[in-house]
This record gives sequence, C-alpha cells and structure tokens, in this order.
Amino acid sequence: MSTKGRKSTNLSRRTTEQRNAASRNLDQMDTLKILDLMNREDRKVAAHVAREIPSIARAVDAIVARLQRGGRLIYVGAGTSGRLAVLDAAECPPTFGVPRTQVRALIAGGSKALTNAVEGAEDSATDAVRDLRRINLSPNDAVVGVAASGSTPYVMAAIKFARKRRALTIGVASNRNCPLRRAAAIAITPEVGPEIIAGSTRLKAGTAEKLVLNMLSTTVMVRLGHVYDNLMIDMALTNQKLSERSTRILMEAGGKPLSAVQHALRLSGHDLRIALVMLKHSLSAPAARQRLVQSKGNLRQALGE
Repeated sequence: MSTKGRKSTNLSRRTTEQRNAASRNLDQMDTLKILDLMNREDRKVAAHVAREIPSIARAVDAIVARLQRGGRLIYVGAGTSGRLAVLDAAECPPTFGVPRTQVRALIAGGSKALTNAVEGAEDSATDAVRDLRRINLSPNDAVVGVAASGSTPYVMAAIKFARKRRALTIGVASNRNCPLRRAAAIAITPEVGPEIIAGSTRLKAGTAEKLVLNMLSTTVMVRLGHVYDNLMIDMALTNQKLSERSTRILMEAGGKPLSAVQHALRLSGHDLRIALVMLKHSLSAPAARQRLVQSKGNLRQALGE
C-alpha cells in the first residue's frame, strides 16, 4: 500500500474523522434542530473528560513536581489545539500572578497561526524541535502535546524531542488509539466521538481540550499555592476591574471593612498576600512581609491556619 493509502486508512480509523449518525442530513435541518443537536452532543463531552480524571491527576502531580524544581509548563499544539493552548497559557499570569515564562505555549507556524491558517506548519517536525531548542528545554520542564487527532507531526516531534531531553511528557488527544497516547509518559484521551460535521475538531474535541487544559493549569496553580480558599490571591492588578476585585477578595478573606482593606492595600503596595496577613493579625506591612518570608511564601502557614 502506498504512503498516501496508509494515511487515508489511518485517518478513517480516528473517531474524530468518522461521520456522526445523529447529524445525517444536517444541511436540511432548521436552525432549532441544528442547535439542539449541537447542545446534545456537547453535553456528552464532560462525561468523557470525567473518565480521564485519574490521568489528569497524575499529570497535575507530575507538573507540580517539575515546577517546584524551577521547571516550566510548556504546551505544544497546532491549529485549534494550538490556539487553545496559547489561550490557557496567556491567562495564567494575570489569574495566578506567575511569570509569563513559567507557563507558555508553542503553536505550529508561530504567532501568525493564531489568526490565520499557516499551510504545512502542523506537518513540520523540524519546526517543533527548533522551537523547543529556542526556549532551552530542560529536564525540569513539563511538555504537554495537544492534538485532537493524536498524530499531528509537529506535536509528535515535540514529545519525542522532550523525551530525549528527559522532560515530562503529557499527551492530550481525542482519539484513544493514537500515536500520541503511546509516545507520551502520561496520556489524557477523552474520546468524544464523531463531530456533527465530520472532522471538524474545533467542536467537541476542542471543547474537551479546553476542559482538560482548564483542569491542568488551574489545579497546578492551586497546588502551588496561588489560590487562597477559592480566591485569586495572586492575581495581577492590571486594570480598574481587577483592582476592585482585589478589594472584594480582601474584604471576604480578611473579614474587615472597606476602609481597613484599602488602607492595608496601600501600605502593602497592593500585594494581596501581605495585605491579608496585615488584616488578619493587625500587623504592619514589614512585619507581614517577614511572616511570609519565614513561611517561604506559604500563605496558610503565615496566617497560622
């Protein structure tokens, strides 16, 4: 069989490429029927992701261990998968106050691929290796390859290179029986089934990827101490809305009136951690800062909780 023939056969075996019986004659349905069908299919996604929670938990614990050693969380993807990865990485610094270098994403085709299709980019194995070399991939890093098909050459090459560098490798795909599952140390493969438009993996497969990435990054950041209770204690105060949110967070966490919270924020240089220790223990900003230093940044310990 020719290489082209093998590729065609492999493609037909992927559940994400098969036709969905429920959406036959989709083009003859009215608007309400199409929307109802999409909603019914989307409701299945969370259940498929739930089955992968043990694998997601393993991935989270392994990522946390790497980041605690000074490593980074690095997403690698192409097309829709790459864009979702970039979105998740971009939201970590403002939400959790981490450096932009700690969570980052590589997308096949570079920044241009965020808004335009870059022909052939996802097929380039050499680009993946080049991109990881450029950021000086180390054994302390965790590389998460995201590919709905589970076979995208750019992602596969990145995972293989990461393994050679002894970095942690995690694969996220929507086809259980795929090369990415076999190549990565930890595989997360919620098999969501055929899309209502055959092969359009920006739909259920994309939704599953978004859910998995949400779970990975959020739980990692919680485990690293970037959340107090269920509050964004380390968020970046980059606009008026977030400044107002910081005030509400401290009022809820510290149990103090607005005037006391605003005073603590000013004296702490708008550092929510320092301000919270000040409020809970009636300390000066320098004393609160010293408590945090002594607890090595562990906020619960600094608060004596």
